[in-house]
Amino acid sequence: MQKQLATVIESLESAQSRLRKLSDSVADEAWKKRPGPARWSAAECVEHLNLTSRAYLALLPDALARAKERARAPQKHYRRDPLGWFMSMMIGPLHHLGKIPVGRIKTTPKFVPKPGRARTEILSDFVRQQGDLIYLIRKGDGLPLDKVKIVSPFGGRMKYNSYSALVIVARHQHRHLQQAEEASR
Repeated sequence: MQKQLATVIESLESAQSRLRKLSDSVADEAWKKRPGPARWSAAECVEHLNLTSRAYLALLPDALARAKERARAPQKHYRRDPLGWFMSMMIGPLHHLGKIPVGRIKTTPKFVPKPGRARTEILSDFVRQQGDLIYLIRKGDGLPLDKVKIVSPFGGRMKYNSYSALVIVARHQHRHLQQAEEASR
């Protein structure tokens, strides 16, 4: 497995472990409770991740097929393109990027979670989609994923390469798991 793709898989597996630990330590009331009027509950944070993974899973198989058509020698190093790098930094875990505080970003309506699903359904979807993402990453090992662009599911005008998309998904998961952990306290 190419080292950078293995790192993305490790990040996805870490996110799944982080979610399991959170879910095991939080009562149903805290799982569903919003920490404020304009904030999401832990359940809604995870449901948002499910909506996001589902959107990327709809795009990635085609990107892999296009990368397979372009494949020559196995890819040794991947690069995020500038927009992919920027997006992965903006929707990654909340922190300070240099001296610029990176905070909350409003999502598009189709990624706003609807409350009411059972915790078991939400967790089951998350685990299944993690497996699907990891399967696609393994299938893409050695392919020129950074040479094939996708249209961002968050905005129809943004395009970045498929490797960037994988990094974005993994970083985005840790961002919202951090928010879920904060919401459940």
